[in-house]
Amino acid sequence: MAASEAVTALVDQVIDLFNRKSMDLPDGFFNRQTQFLLNGVPFEETLGRSSSDPLVLMLSRGPAGYRFTAKAVHHAIPDAELQRGELEETTADGAHVVTGECWLSGHLRGTGEVADLLIGIEIILRGLVVERVNASLDPKGLARLHEARRRP
Repeated sequence: MAASEAVTALVDQVIDLFNRKSMDLPDGFFNRQTQFLLNGVPFEETLGRSSSDPLVLMLSRGPAGYRFTAKAVHHAIPDAELQRGELEETTADGAHVVTGECWLSGHLRGTGEVADLLIGIEIILRGLVVERVNASLDPKGLARLHEARRRP
């Protein structure tokens, strides 16, 4: 079934803010415990320190985790633009599960090479608060992003 209008509106608001390079977020959409994953791996596990380290959790979760990630993407693709496809919503264990696809486009830093990346998304919400976001990206596309991030 299609995602609720309220969820779709909040996702669209985040996308619009991302596209404007704003670090603002809809109030309460992410809380301090919101967890972000890339290809099923929690961000806190990729930071090279214990995933229970308070500093790691502060950087990888909630609004700070979103901003940390958004800045990294904007560094790799300075003219990044995100668009979404249809969102589907189901219910499991009392939570809403929203799935869909997004397209990240722009030009990679340092080469000007066109980036046109398909990203699968899964968002777990309780009410209108996000518990977890998993973004799935093919390994080649992810490697291109990592390489572009390392360029000055």
